[in-house]
Amino acid sequence: MTGQDASGVITINEIQTLLPHRFPFLLVDRVLAYVPGESITAIKNVTINEPFFPGHFPGAPVMPGMLILEALAQAGGILVSKSLEGPLGNRIFMFTGVEKAKFRRPVVPGDQLTLRCFNLKRRLTLCKMSAQATVDGQVVAEAELSAAVVDAATLP
Repeated sequence: MTGQDASGVITINEIQTLLPHRFPFLLVDRVLAYVPGESITAIKNVTINEPFFPGHFPGAPVMPGMLILEALAQAGGILVSKSLEGPLGNRIFMFTGVEKAKFRRPVVPGDQLTLRCFNLKRRLTLCKMSAQATVDGQVVAEAELSAAVVDAATLP
C-alpha cells in the first residue's frame, strides 16, 4: 500500500519515504497535486505547537520566513523525487540557493500554507524552480529556488 490515494494526493507516509526530514523539521504535511517534472501543490498546517513559536516572537508568534522557504524547498524536493527515474536511494535533495525572495505577510498559528513549486530548469542533478506560498489565496512568500540531488555518502 502506498501513501498516494486514487486522487493523486500524497500522504505523510509516502512523503516520509521521499524526504529525509523528520520532526521538528518536516514541513510538508500533504501533497494535493503534482505533475512529474513540472509542478507540485502541497500544504503545511501551521499550529501553535510548532517548536519555533515560543521564541519567534513571544506573545506574537510568527513563522520565520526562512522556514517558509524551507517548506517550499521540501515541496520542491518531493517534486524532484517523484520526477526522477528510479528511487532516490542514498541521494538527497539539497537546497543550494534562493533568488528574488519576497515575504508579503506574516504566517501565524492556525494558517494553512499552500506550497506551489514550478520547475523552471532541470539539467542532470541540478534544478531551478519558481516557488510561492499562499494562505487563503493570498501570497505570503515567493522565490526562485535552486537545488541539487547529491549522494549523501559524499557529504562531510
